Parts: sequence; C-alpha cells; structure tokens
Amino acid sequence: MNLLETLVLALRALLRSKTRSVLTALGIIIGVGAVIAMVAIGDGAKASVQKVFDSMGTNSIIGTTTDYFIVRSWTMAQGARFTDADNEAGAKVAVLGQTVVDNLYGKNFNPVGQVIRINKTPFTVVGVTTPKGQSPVGQDFDNTVFVPATSFRRQVQAQTMGAFITGAVFVQAASADLTSRAQADVTQLLRDRHRLSDGDADDFDVRNLAEVASGQQQSTETMSMLLAAIAAVSLVVGGIGIMNIMLVSVTERTREIGVRVAVGARPRDILAQFLIEALTLSVLGGIIGAAVGLGVAKLLAAQFGWPMLVRPDVALLAIGFSGLVGVVFGLYPARKASLLDPIDALRYE
Repeated sequence: MNLLETLVLALRALLRSKTRSVLTALGIIIGVGAVIAMVAIGDGAKASVQKVFDSMGTNSIIGTTTDYFIVRSWTMAQGARFTDADNEAGAKVAVLGQTVVDNLYGKNFNPVGQVIRINKTPFTVVGVTTPKGQSPVGQDFDNTVFVPATSFRRQVQAQTMGAFITGAVFVQAASADLTSRAQADVTQLLRDRHRLSDGDADDFDVRNLAEVASGQQQSTETMSMLLAAIAAVSLVVGGIGIMNIMLVSVTERTREIGVRVAVGARPRDILAQFLIEALTLSVLGGIIGAAVGLGVAKLLAAQFGWPMLVRPDVALLAIGFSGLVGVVFGLYPARKASLLDPIDALRYE
C-alpha cells in the first residue's frame, strides 16, 4: 500500500469522528496559536519600544545644548528650527510641537509666520516639529513649545529664575556603543564642576536612555518567554491527548486491524497508517492554530497600537514542531497496533 492510500485511510478514520478529532487537536491548536501570537506581538512590541527610543535618541544622556533638535533626532515638518544666531541674539522665535499647533490653530494648518504670546511676550513661529507621539510613560512629546535658551531666560523666567534655567542637559555620544563611556565622562565632569570629593554623593542625576530602552526590551522578552512556556505546555498536553485518543482508536479498531492483516497488510503498513493519522491530526491542528494565532495577534496589535510583525519562518517551524509532537506521541499507539496478533484481533469483541 502506497503513501497516498495510507493518507486517504487516515483522513477517513479522522473524519468518522470529527468532534473527537477536533477536541484531540485542541491542545496543538492552542499551543501553535500561542507561539504565533507570541512572536508576532512580541516582535511588534519590541519594534514599538525601539521606535520610541530611536525617536528619543538612544545615544542621548540628559543635558542641554544649542543643537537640541539634532541630539533628539527631531526633524521639522514645516519651516525650520531656530539657529545659533537666534540663540545668541535672544531672538523671539519659537518652534511648535504638532499638538500645540492642533490646539491653537486646528489640524492641517501651517503656523509658520504666526505670532504667539508666552507670558505676554510675542514670539514668531519659525517651524513645526515632526510628530513623535507619546513616551512609554504617556508624555506627549508634541505638546511642547521650543524657544532659544537666551530668549527663555530673558523673556520667560527672568523674574523667577534669574540667570539659570530649570530642566535638563542633553548630551549625544558619537555612537550608541559609546553611551556608557559618555555617561561616565559626564558624571566625572559634573562632579569636578560641583567640587565633590570622592566620598561625596552625586548632587545630580545622569540617565542613559539606552539603559531605559534595554529595560523595556527585557520586559517584553520576559513576557515572550512566559508565553513560550505556555505554548510548550499546550503542545505537550496536545501530544498526550493525541496519544490517548490514538490508543482508544486502536482498541476500537482491533477487528479492522485483524482483517487488514488477514488480507495481507504488513505490520509496517499498520504502523504507517496510525502514525500518519497522528501526524495528519497534529499538522492540521498546527495549521488551524497558526491561523488562530495570527487572528489573535491582529486583534491585540490593533488594541495596543503595536505593529504586527509576521514571521513565516516561525509559523513553519511551529507547524513542523506540531507534526513532530504528533509523531512522537503517536508512535506508541501505532506500534501497539502493528504488533497485534491477527487471530486475537479477529476474535476481539
């Protein structure tokens, strides 16, 4: 008997008990679905986190600079950013975030050239930043007005802060690999400027955004590992279910096995038939599980606003692994069927 005939017989046997076959494959469906959803959502979450920190600049430590927009990797959607000359002259110019533009003028409005007032002081709008969205903690990056530091000091906080500006200093390293070294250098520089001795604690805070991004990535990786463990347990449970049902099937079809052996079927033909049944059941369960997993991933991605990243290699690997589970857990029932004595099988009631 060839492979095609064996496959047809296996499908017929499975279709005779559709409900039982579906329930048997349920563990495989859940396991593969969890794997697909885990990878798609996990990769999407990582991409979302990375996008946020790329927009912030993962090689930026907190500080101040005249090249703020360059350090923050922030481009202009309209107009242009103010210049060093504007800063030196204390020019009354401003760059607006998109949220500010929407609130003041409405959507799709170009405010370049318009005049806004900050503490009753007029500032001319020279540019609008490209939207960045929200930070991981919900801060709206686009709900901001940028003015030259000298203008801010003279016109906005002159009466309350004098010559000092509250806030942070942004420092950009030459590359992401050098952020730790830059952090150490900045820390040492600030300790020297603040005249702190070796035993004194820092009276300032230096943060490395790359470390924050790494923490976010570790959180998503931990969640992915948890989902992977759930998927593995589901696949094992599904495999056990396949083995149990196949053992029941062998018992129910003992006379059928005896008849087939009596008319010339070899033990390896019986082994192949039941093994292919288990393989077919697990692979079909894997395919259905992959479809279910993609559907769940799509819903979750839409719910959380994450990109959905589908990896065909992972889907194929998950389906292949489900087939392997079917073979491993179906081998014992198939071997038991192939070793049945034909005389005893024909007499079985």
